[in-house]
Amino acid sequence: QVQLVESGGGLVQAGGSLRLSCAASGTIFDINARSWYRQAPGKQRELVATITSGGSTNYADSVKGRFTISRDNAKNTVYLQMNSLKPEETAVYYCKVRRTTLGVDYDYWGRGTQVTVSS
Repeated sequence: QVQLVESGGGLVQAGGSLRLSCAASGTIFDINARSWYRQAPGKQRELVATITSGGSTNYADSVKGRFTISRDNAKNTVYLQMNSLKPEETAVYYCKVRRTTLGVDYDYWGRGTQVTVSS
């Protein structure tokens, strides 16, 4: 099992910045990818960014150049630096990690952290 605790959400004005954190604990040695998703009211959850165990990153087109995903292996924490935030990016942001054990993928989700961007 993996436990995830997100932090760093809050209220920010349009154009501002926030940094989200997601700390993992439990069985984490075989995590191969860490991701951030977001879900706005009335919308489907969407992938924002992913970082693999090898350090490769992938971003949604809408956040490229503004958001940066990173990790601190010593702290078992993944971060999402969000700059130039827009009101339409108001959402609950969720951390997800994927473990792969004996060829089977297991996904674990955090409870989410609210990000509100005011216009």
